Amino acid sequence: MTAPNNAKTNDHVLAVVIGRAGSKGLPRKNALDIAGVPMIAHTIRFARASRRIERVIVSTDGDEIARIARSEGVDVHMRPEQLSNDSATVDSAVRHAVDASASPAGIIVILYGNVPVRPADLADRAIARLVETGADSVQSYYRVGKTHPFWMSRLDESGKVTQFVENRIYRRQELPPLFMPDGGVIAVRRASLFDVCEGEPHKFFGSDRRGIETREGDVIDIDTALDMAVAEAILLARTEVHA
Repeated sequence: MTAPNNAKTNDHVLAVVIGRAGSKGLPRKNALDIAGVPMIAHTIRFARASRRIERVIVSTDGDEIARIARSEGVDVHMRPEQLSNDSATVDSAVRHAVDASASPAGIIVILYGNVPVRPADLADRAIARLVETGADSVQSYYRVGKTHPFWMSRLDESGKVTQFVENRIYRRQELPPLFMPDGGVIAVRRASLFDVCEGEPHKFFGSDRRGIETREGDVIDIDTALDMAVAEAILLARTEVHA
């Protein structure tokens, strides 16, 4: 797998939607219907609505997901078995799909198929920041609130509580700003994506890593039935607003 020499300056954009067939927490989750649409189809439609994404492909190991993707009008690249198990990394699956697609794109947008709720402009914002800053990658983050490490505690076997980070902050507004990746979007330079280093799983993000901020709840990453219920309520509410 190799990146072209002009990858740093090539601003053509390819989106790779990734969706494994296996899921222990929520079986078939990428193919489940949510608000009347298969889960992964929400992400495909999101990508196709982008102003800056020029082509959308899907990487999967599941025939059901592949059928859904093809019905949405996008190309599908089936993963080999070694890229479909629990230990396979996201970036390795994306590299396989990029190679299989023969796309010359210099910017790759990675989108998880189990994220049916995103702000409509999220991918375009990430791509714009990547291009404007010349960064290696841009990822979306939300600001941590009640789950801030300053408000976390250790609980030992006897039930004794100690602060994880010793502090005297009681008001959320006084917490130092910290951010968590929300799974909404990753935009990465092709050269960074193909810069593989054994033992460094996040090497593909590159050395210049940037972020864009979302509000808590803007992005819903589906792992449980509760996540699914929340996402469906949001999607149905959006449908009512636009009806």
